[in-house]
Amino acid sequence: MKKLILVATVSSVWSMTAPAQTSVTLYGILDEGFQFNTNAKHVVNGVNVGGRQLTVDSINGLNGSRWGFRGAEDLGGGTKAIFDVQGGINLNTGAFAQGGTPFGRTTYVGLSNKTYGTVTLGRQYDLVVAYVQPVTSTGYIGGSTTFGHPVDLDNLVNSLRVNNSIKYASPDFGGLSFGAEASLGGQPGNFSGSSGYSFGASYVHGPVTLGAGFNFFKNPTGPTAGTGLFTNNVNGANSLSGVMNSNYVTASSYQVAAVGGTYAIGPALVGLTYSNTQYGNVASLGGVSAKFNDVETGVRWQFSPSFFTGLAYNYTTSTGVEMHGVTLGNQHYHQVSFLADYFISKRTDMYFTAAVQHATGVSSTGSAAAANIGGLGDSSNSRQAVMRVALRHKF
Repeated sequence: MKKLILVATVSSVWSMTAPAQTSVTLYGILDEGFQFNTNAKHVVNGVNVGGRQLTVDSINGLNGSRWGFRGAEDLGGGTKAIFDVQGGINLNTGAFAQGGTPFGRTTYVGLSNKTYGTVTLGRQYDLVVAYVQPVTSTGYIGGSTTFGHPVDLDNLVNSLRVNNSIKYASPDFGGLSFGAEASLGGQPGNFSGSSGYSFGASYVHGPVTLGAGFNFFKNPTGPTAGTGLFTNNVNGANSLSGVMNSNYVTASSYQVAAVGGTYAIGPALVGLTYSNTQYGNVASLGGVSAKFNDVETGVRWQFSPSFFTGLAYNYTTSTGVEMHGVTLGNQHYHQVSFLADYFISKRTDMYFTAAVQHATGVSSTGSAAAANIGGLGDSSNSRQAVMRVALRHKF
């Protein structure tokens, strides 16, 4: 009898003190390939003379190479504590991506409940990325560079991350999901500086997937590293580096509204996306606002379980702003992108992707508009083409 009492007591104590079920996963993507740029930025004596460029590249493929840890602890009642720490990596130099930020892709911790949704805090993607990117060609075809919009002006390739953010994502309600996010900014002496918010929603029903999102950020260029949406990395470099939008660096706000959808028809998936990007109250231009509109359409064709191709066309335009009788930023971009992807296994594939872009009009700086595919850098003229052959492995 005493033995039975002892066993029962020990079992009771263990049930109260035993750790909850916990999982931690090491994961990553290695995307390495040969990349050829027909007109890469090359400055001589202050002039961009351009030039051909052939590189071994692991940053600008279908997925920028990355590694990270994610985990979850079961807290009971359908609730879990979750975290994700992920950083980009340059395989050819061993350096960190995202301006040298060690875990510059995402770094967050939070709580997730099957009934009520998920709340996370940290460095995260905005909700235009979360809800609209999946219905862009970048999402359903691939190619963070070759299928990205010029200089990624609407952030649908998620080159920008939101620091100091709080995000809520709902569970799935019969195909409908939605979310909201707020950033507390972080500029010293300016309580609301670089603060912002975003929200979005998606709906999936049969062959149809729809997505919509909106972002608004105040003072996107911060005074120090990590204190602005355009300066969100540890090196503090400003992301507005091309002539398309570099003259809008003094904008007091940055706003993106986007909507899109896809429709599946047998082996084909077709998509259509629209985005509007605004740089508000540009101080260096007398307080005017610059606006861009972007329309994209694409198709993906699944020839077999292991092979598919994709083709997309993108058109970007800006009406420009008037300054002392001169129109700045009256720009137009046409881009065609292609991908062929063959999976050797579930985790390893080989692909070829290419994009051709043509720019016309006057840039934000007053110079002739320059082609710039996916933020790779301004060409020396109005044309640029990028081709890539690569091997990608997921672990």
